[in-house]
Amino acid sequence: MSRGTFFLSMCAAAVTLGAWPIAAQIPPAGRPPLQIGWTPKKTPYNAYTAPNRAWWKLSDVLAMHKGEKTWSQPIVRNKDLMADWHQMAPGGRTPELEYPDNRTGIIVWAGQLKVTIKGQEPFIAGKGFQIDVPFRLPFTMESVGSEPALWFEVHAAGDVPIYPVTTTPEKPKDVPGFTYQQAVLMGGDGKYDDVNKPYLDYFKDVVQGGARAGAFISGDHMFINNIRGRGAPTPPASNLGHFHFGHDEFWFIMEGNVDYQIEGVPFFTAAPGDIVTAAQGRWHRASFGGPVGQMATRVAINPYPYGLHNYAVESGGRQ
Repeated sequence: MSRGTFFLSMCAAAVTLGAWPIAAQIPPAGRPPLQIGWTPKKTPYNAYTAPNRAWWKLSDVLAMHKGEKTWSQPIVRNKDLMADWHQMAPGGRTPELEYPDNRTGIIVWAGQLKVTIKGQEPFIAGKGFQIDVPFRLPFTMESVGSEPALWFEVHAAGDVPIYPVTTTPEKPKDVPGFTYQQAVLMGGDGKYDDVNKPYLDYFKDVVQGGARAGAFISGDHMFINNIRGRGAPTPPASNLGHFHFGHDEFWFIMEGNVDYQIEGVPFFTAAPGDIVTAAQGRWHRASFGGPVGQMATRVAINPYPYGLHNYAVESGGRQ
């Protein structure tokens, strides 16, 4: 299948379609034709193995580290991506480092971080900032507020940092299976473009400013996409949503409430700061929770910008 055909079939699954017959030969204007095929569904679907959970409540994470000023908590580990909560006491600073081939995604949730990225003016990131660090650009973060800085950080699975020659690497025991040695780094620096920007102040630019919510990071192995809408009545349980056969999907709740129906998991409503994961092969459906009319945002995090969505045939591609 060509990249273009694959992209069109993905769009057909990802877009909420109107009520039109699945066998229709001519779809409504502007909508790509549906493609029906035999797709593999993981059977049994993937289990949740620690630290993965269907629902990581932020309140539970904070309770686990009560009384600590600086800490890290693993949240997501799968074959494609890994993600952790981090907190750093005021005055703390991360070592300057970079990653070889993949972007780093960061969502700041409390306190203030002074972020310094090679080639960019340093900036102060507060709650709601979404930060994109391209590969091979050294960066460092410093907690500059009066309270600890709290942030969620996403990497490609297994990413191991590289340190500028002016930075002392971590002790080898901290990176099992690796030792550090000096080398000439070739291949060029990662770059920003029309989609990938150094940062987005989500609450200022989108919630207050009216900017369009959408993809913030779109890389070969990382796709971070803001999905925003108004609260609406919860769909019936018969609406299964979709599943992915090649990867897990997880979300960061930015605002409002988001209802989740995930195969094998009791129905629940996630709140801001919560992390939700649909393991590979599980039917899952996210909908904007109440109250009706209130805005909500979930940040979908996937390893592929053109990730395939598989819907039930009788749904006609509707979420």
